[in-house]
Amino acid sequence: MQLARIIGTVVATRKEPSLNGLRLMLVRSLDDSGRESGSVLVAADAVGAGVDEVVLIASGSSARQTQQTDKRPVDAVIMAIVDTWDVDGVEKYRKSPEAKVADN
Repeated sequence: MQLARIIGTVVATRKEPSLNGLRLMLVRSLDDSGRESGSVLVAADAVGAGVDEVVLIASGSSARQTQQTDKRPVDAVIMAIVDTWDVDGVEKYRKSPEAKVADN
């Protein structure tokens, strides 16, 4: 699993039929201080996350182990929305109470 921030959305009107109904989001990995690091990935959203939220993603074969992605050709999935995290007892992130919830 990796921490990531959702930085955008992907719309694909023509796609493999088994992908119909999945929301596709652009995510960028975060380091333990919350700084963006790494390249951008497209991840299937299994939890209704929105742009700018911090999430947990899984990739590889693990990405196909959620109810929404089972037996679908995905390589990354958003599987949790992060509320808080801390490192060595120091809080590094807390979700804003005004954070938007995505419509599914």
